[in-house]
Amino acid sequence: MSMSVKTHSFFRNLLHKRSVDSQLDAEYDSCFEMLVAEKIAAGVPVHEARRVARIELGGADQVKESVRDVRAGAAFETFLQDVRFGARMIRRNLGFSLLVIVTLALGIGANTAIFSVVYGVLLRPLPYARGSDLIVLHQQATKANIPNVPFSVKEIEDYRSSPALAGVVEYHSMSFLLLSKDSAERVQTGVVSHNFFDVLGVKPLLGRTFLPSDESPNADAVLVLSYNYWQQHLGGDPKIVGRVFEMNDRPHTVIGVLPPIPQYPAENDVYMPTSACPYRSSKAFIQNRKSRMMTAFARLKPGVSLEAAQANLSLIAHRLETTYPDVYPKQYGYGLAADSLRADLTNRAHVTLLILLAVAGFVLLIACANVANLMLSRMLKREREFAVRSALGASKARIIRQLLTEAVLLSLAGGVLGLLLAPPALAVLVRFTARFTTRAAEVGVDWHVLIFTLLVSVFAGLLFGVAPAISSGSQLADALKQGAAQTSSSRDRQHLRSFLIVTQVAISFLLLIGAGLMLRTLWNMQQTDPGFGPDHLLTMRLSPNFNSTTTNAKLTDLTHELLRRVRSVSGVESAAMASNFPFNPGGIVGGPGNNEFEIEGRPESKGEVAPTVDTDSASPGFFETIRQPLIVGRTLQEEDDVPKAPLVAVINQSMAHHRWPTGDAIGKRVSFDHGEHWVQIVGIVGDVKEYGITRAVGDEMYLPPSQSGYGGWLVVRTARDPESMGSLVKAAVHSFDSQIAIDHMNSVDRLQQESFAPTRTIAILMGIFAALAVLISATGIAGVMALSISQRTRELGVRMALGQSKSSLIRMLVRHGLALAVAGTILGIGGALVLGQLLSSLLYHTSTHDVATFALVSLLFLVVATVACMLPARRITRIDPCNALRQE
Repeated sequence: MSMSVKTHSFFRNLLHKRSVDSQLDAEYDSCFEMLVAEKIAAGVPVHEARRVARIELGGADQVKESVRDVRAGAAFETFLQDVRFGARMIRRNLGFSLLVIVTLALGIGANTAIFSVVYGVLLRPLPYARGSDLIVLHQQATKANIPNVPFSVKEIEDYRSSPALAGVVEYHSMSFLLLSKDSAERVQTGVVSHNFFDVLGVKPLLGRTFLPSDESPNADAVLVLSYNYWQQHLGGDPKIVGRVFEMNDRPHTVIGVLPPIPQYPAENDVYMPTSACPYRSSKAFIQNRKSRMMTAFARLKPGVSLEAAQANLSLIAHRLETTYPDVYPKQYGYGLAADSLRADLTNRAHVTLLILLAVAGFVLLIACANVANLMLSRMLKREREFAVRSALGASKARIIRQLLTEAVLLSLAGGVLGLLLAPPALAVLVRFTARFTTRAAEVGVDWHVLIFTLLVSVFAGLLFGVAPAISSGSQLADALKQGAAQTSSSRDRQHLRSFLIVTQVAISFLLLIGAGLMLRTLWNMQQTDPGFGPDHLLTMRLSPNFNSTTTNAKLTDLTHELLRRVRSVSGVESAAMASNFPFNPGGIVGGPGNNEFEIEGRPESKGEVAPTVDTDSASPGFFETIRQPLIVGRTLQEEDDVPKAPLVAVINQSMAHHRWPTGDAIGKRVSFDHGEHWVQIVGIVGDVKEYGITRAVGDEMYLPPSQSGYGGWLVVRTARDPESMGSLVKAAVHSFDSQIAIDHMNSVDRLQQESFAPTRTIAILMGIFAALAVLISATGIAGVMALSISQRTRELGVRMALGQSKSSLIRMLVRHGLALAVAGTILGIGGALVLGQLLSSLLYHTSTHDVATFALVSLLFLVVATVACMLPARRITRIDPCNALRQE
């Protein structure tokens, strides 16, 4: 055969065959050299021979491109064949397929819902321009254990001089009355510097934000509305810009509306510049370095790292400590810490969300293990099919690829169903997360979540499909010699199924322990005595017009008259006013105050940190209304709450033991102004869990409103359902003054239950995940037992024919299943101890290795495993020994 004929034959075979030789490049080089040699032998010069050979062969690139097209076409067609065949197998085994899809959907749906929250809260970029450059400033008194000291105007001005920062912003939030002709509405108002929205990089939806001129002392008062307030209270009026409201006895003009973004550091109804706030704009407040109530954050200059900014800010803090030793005493350990805005927004939710994501991941892992076991069992019915395909020329790699394709198709179907199941769970998670961060508003199912679901689905398919696929060819030779109904699994496959069951049990036990610890924590919280009687208590916030009630005497008279009218309402047993009350949501978030005081006869030593106490304003009758027990002395009386009355206070038991451990605190005096005025202690009351069940009780002091200021919170004890009394109490208040704004009306019982909500939600979610895991594991154990019995039918029949009782056979089989459960439980105990450490920050009066929880969960799990073993084991009662002997 001539070289030209060989060349054309090579190309014809190359371009038409579907299987391309892996030595193609070597063959091309060989053909090229042989063709050149043929031309030279015919008298063609060497360089011309090589040129002509390249033309005839078409060039290596062209050949290789043709080969790539052939390979791609063959691979794509093979893939389509696998997909079509896999879809037919799924339809042919519809019951099995639906079981697998539903099992996977539960795991994938849970992961999708939780990842949506994790991405929206922890991973999504901040909805601000260059959000990674935004930082939060925290003044600290480290030696006094005060991690977050508010800023004064002077301190913010000092830190604005930092060369590391492009802008420093101040913020604080107050409640003001928005007045109309016949009503009053209390609005939460963010008081901010003019560059607040510029530093955040927030552009208004309507109108404009603040300008430097808006912050000048004589500027007209202006407002920027939040998106939610504009929509919910003003109907989304597109002509709202330019509308005038009255606030603080001044007309305020709306100049803009914000877009729907999470607000930092808290949600507000409206925003005003610092010049419009009567407190912040006073000269006395501005000049006093100790007048602190603001939060500060800033934007880093381009190219400046957080570490470099921290170093520069620490130098400024050290300079302030040195320059103003009376303001920043050495014994307090003054300093300044900078943290990223993203971390500050999410630090309260970070650990909890990651724990829930890990738990959901474990559920998916259990689901994959269970499905892998189901598919291993199904392999027994398909071994003859694979053996025939192998005998007909199918490679083991092709069979494995086919099985993996089927597995991925099933998992993708599970992912689609999981996406449909995710929204209800996501709604619960969003409400839960909103308690910890304003970023909960950003949570939703977007393309990031869809990609995550796709990847998880594919990963799950590969994960549960790889073991059956690899084991598919282990007994193909023997399978052809046996009937399909008589094939048996290899010992390796049995070990693999047992390993999967042990893994499921271990993870299920771990999740059940986590749920048990959280339920134990919830039980402990509910059984803890809060120190008062929360039943039949109604609370609401009353906000009078402070511009017309300007003096302390007028506020005292207002309080007395309000209480007189409320107490006259039918069904009201008692009423009082206070600045705070137990389980107040705002109090729980803000925590107790730290007011420095001096104890008479105990002058502070040089360099000693002054004692601090949390002070509350409480009108006479407050302790009786909430049923806070009196330990010794007396409570506050009407004669204490009048101008120029002797200064008195009531303290809680913790303060009495803490400050006067060896003597009686009654009659002792304290001062909050370095001895200018002394307050005498006249009573000691029991400790109350004012700031939530889980927070330790600190030192508390209660002062009458006449000497501590207007309380603002009305607390009413009712003879019937407190919530049914709300309208009557509200009418009594408005009969005195229709412009008193009333909001945050709640029963204390409900607030107490809501304070448990984060723990309850975590416990419920973990309980649901654990229940799913246990159910999946139980079905896995039952499935393995049923398969084992079906494989050993002849053996068990022979045993019965030889005289072994059915009860002993059942015990033998149950022992085998329980051995797997016990092995998994032992492994799970180790994992549960690790999980307990991760949950330690969420536990209350519950040990991470709580013996009762471990014992109860172990017993429950073994009972479930026993039932899962017994149900299939009872099938041996239907085995006929005579048939078994005939088969032998």
